[in-house]
Amino acid sequence: MAPPERIVSLAPAATATCRELGVADRLVGITTHCRSELEDVDDNPTVLGGWLDPDLDELERLDPDLVCTSDALQAEVRDAIRDRGMRVHHMDAERLPEVIDGFATLGDAVGRGAAGERLAARSRERLDRVRERATGARPTVYAEEWADPPMAAGNWVPELVEVAGGHHPFVDPGERSRAVTREEVEAADPDHVVLHLCGHGTRVDPATVTDRDWAIDAAVHVVDDALLNQPSPNLLDGAERLVELF
Repeated sequence: MAPPERIVSLAPAATATCRELGVADRLVGITTHCRSELEDVDDNPTVLGGWLDPDLDELERLDPDLVCTSDALQAEVRDAIRDRGMRVHHMDAERLPEVIDGFATLGDAVGRGAAGERLAARSRERLDRVRERATGARPTVYAEEWADPPMAAGNWVPELVEVAGGHHPFVDPGERSRAVTREEVEAADPDHVVLHLCGHGTRVDPATVTDRDWAIDAAVHVVDDALLNQPSPNLLDGAERLVELF
């Protein structure tokens, strides 16, 4: 099969990975949530709406060779696109190793298999270097993905925290993020609170936590959600950021 020349990415994670694979110039369509991943790209792909409600008629008019989707939340979008006869590459990683393996599989899908393997290898090496930097006592970390209600981050985030030397006792690796109670957080007595609210970037006020009636004494950090929530090469930047904080 010939490498796809017209690619549509309907997930920021896929867009960021395509950028790292060197095929951003083949993107003819993206979502509103993908634009920040292409700030250094001269071309302006068509914006098809949000990642959960893209304009599928406009997508079809773009006549893509490949459409990239990600996460179980996009399963219905993925199926609707396939029903229209378009080729879809869907990533649905739950754990950190799966995310990194996905760089190679997306590389294969876009005709850059060797580049995908190199990206995965570099990513594993970067994680190893973060582990080497994480020394001493393991601080307890509460990583919050959503604030109303407060939700502890799941999927690969507990593993990222562990790589960076911390301990995230609220969600097991691979499990979805879940709501937590004040009592749970207080009982864990976290040393660090990491705010990475989905879709907010760094536009989060630490008072989101400090103004709560929670009896905790923790350092509160705001981290760009794209560095922790997005299953893309940005996670490596996220791991490096966490080890600096801890």
